[in-house]
Amino acid sequence: MSQNELPPSPDTPPQPAAPPATVNAWLVVVLLLAVAAVMLRNAEWWRWVGSPVSIEPRPIQPRGDLAEDEKATIELFRQASPSVVHITSIAVRRDRLSLNLLEIPEGTGSGFVWDDAGHIVTNLHVIETGNTARVTLADNTSLDARLVGIEPDKDIAVLRVDAPPGKLRPIPIGTSADLQVGQKVFAIGNPFGLDQTLTTGVISGLGREIQSESRRVIDGVIQTDAAVNPGNSGGPLLDSAGRLIGVNTAIVSPSGVYAGIGFAVPVDTINEIVPLLIRDGRIERAGLGLRLLPDDFAQKLGVAQGAVVLDVLETGAAAAAGIRPMFWDHDGDLRFEVILAIDGEQIRRQDDVMRVLEKRKVGEKVAVTLLRDGKQETLSITLQGISRSMR
Repeated sequence: MSQNELPPSPDTPPQPAAPPATVNAWLVVVLLLAVAAVMLRNAEWWRWVGSPVSIEPRPIQPRGDLAEDEKATIELFRQASPSVVHITSIAVRRDRLSLNLLEIPEGTGSGFVWDDAGHIVTNLHVIETGNTARVTLADNTSLDARLVGIEPDKDIAVLRVDAPPGKLRPIPIGTSADLQVGQKVFAIGNPFGLDQTLTTGVISGLGREIQSESRRVIDGVIQTDAAVNPGNSGGPLLDSAGRLIGVNTAIVSPSGVYAGIGFAVPVDTINEIVPLLIRDGRIERAGLGLRLLPDDFAQKLGVAQGAVVLDVLETGAAAAAGIRPMFWDHDGDLRFEVILAIDGEQIRRQDDVMRVLEKRKVGEKVAVTLLRDGKQETLSITLQGISRSMR
């Protein structure tokens, strides 16, 4: 400090150093660039706002004619869809307070018109939860239906509605005897309540087996990849000619919705059962007049192959031929007889007995090969009409 300078006062705060001139210059440059960017942006925006904008629709590109397979599918749907119906299963219950009868929808499914007399074919599991059913035609006409007959072993039910003449269009009937894996198929139904839905696919397999509502095996079933979802049950599976070749019945899916595998009961089975249900209201099957032990219990007895006889109807065909029910002997040993074959066809499990007898009629004679007391023996039995609990 020079002699002429005074020392700073203790009450005066220290003054910051002046910024260098180069820093001030850079701040000015950045500020100018920011202002220029804003001005340019505003200029572009005003130019865009001021420019003319087209508000006319874009011209449509002509597509040309539909492909031949598209035309065929459209025509198939037009012809077949009037034969497909929407079925609502209804439970009739009494209100606890008002004591009025209430109609409560229990579920929905599909079906199809069988004939001009008003017979409707569907799956048994579509209607079994309700007391009655209502059928909605393709033109949205709603009709009350009454039950004609059921066949639980095939999951088939026949309903009947009263419709004006000409109101119903029966579905064309095909055959399932000559189906081939890979041929096109079409399913029409009401999945998730969406009526008149068409899905397409191919036959993925033939001769499959699924379990029916009565827990009996349905054999000869058609497997398809045409989308089949809840609500499609009871609807028709069609070939490319629009003919009925099966009734959509079940799917294989962990989630309960379509997963690429659907099943349909073949039309040849339907065409055999439905006329009998219309005529008699039930199916009278030829049988032996006996009851069989379930396969899992038979295996616990050490029977790996064959059908174990559990009980015999006292006045039935099996009893008349000398077949004995299961019993305990004097030594305390369980004694039973095992059916090994019927007319030479091998019996591996109890469902094989039903499969063989389905081809026979009441009054026919069959040769039944038994394993009795460790020895094989063949008996001639005249088949009788049976109830559903017997065989």
